[in-house]
Parts: sequence; C-alpha cells; structure tokens
Amino acid sequence: MKIAVGSDMNTHLAQKVVEDLKQRGHEVEVFGALVKEPAPWPKVAVEVAEKVADGAFQQAVLFCWTGTGISMAANKVRGIRAALCQDAETARGARLWNDANILAMSLRAVSEYVAKEILDAWFAAAPSNDPEDRECLLYLNEYEKSRFRQIKK
Repeated sequence: MKIAVGSDMNTHLAQKVVEDLKQRGHEVEVFGALVKEPAPWPKVAVEVAEKVADGAFQQAVLFCWTGTGISMAANKVRGIRAALCQDAETARGARLWNDANILAMSLRAVSEYVAKEILDAWFAAAPSNDPEDRECLLYLNEYEKSRFRQIKK
C-alpha cells in the first residue's frame, strides 16, 4: 500500500513509524518536517490529506504535538476521515466503523511501543460491511457533497 507520512516535527517516533511501515512492506513517502523545516501543522495536514483524497496515496499517518490540530486540519479536506488514535482499540474502531483513511498520532503522548500496537490494530482491521455502519459513512459522504468545501491551496 502507498502511504504518506507527515509531521510538523522530525522526531524519533515519526522516524520509527516510517521505518515500521516500510518493514510491513508499504511504499512510504514523507512530508513536512520529515523532509524540510519549518513545517506548520495545518500545511502538512492539508498537503497530505489532499494527496490521499486525490488517490495518490491509499492512507496516511500524521503527527503533531497533540495530534489534535493535524487531525482537525486533515478533516477539512473532502473525503478525508482522519482519526486521532492514542491506543490500539481506538485505531481498530476507526478503521472498522469509520473507514478512517488517515491515522493521526500525538508526538507527546504516544510511545514507540504504543505506536506499534496502534499500527498493528489499524492494519488488522478492515471497514465494516454492517449495513448500519455503511449507512453512517454514506450519510457523511452525502453531507460532504452538499455542504463541505474542499480547501484550496
């Protein structure tokens, strides 16, 4: 799978996640501070989210200090379902019930060990085929089409 990884800071955790993704056999491209500083979190989020929304990448992983800002900014892009995950069960649920396509993590709160658990759960889960779950995602998609504007560069 082709995965984008972006961060507003170049940290040990972000580098370890990139390494882990490559070891899992994914094609990884890095953005933001993993390439060049400065890298403001909203710009990193929007750049990566637009690439996922356009189909250049199937999924992405984003980092900022709390994970909150970068996930909020990514979710401004039509078609993005970014989930801030602090633990494996949240990551599993985000993929299962929400068909999340961007995983956001906190550089402050997530350890290297927990990040591995989060990635394990993220990749082990597949989107649910339950009609109620599919209906919820359909509702969001229809709402986006009618109300949600895509961010312009």
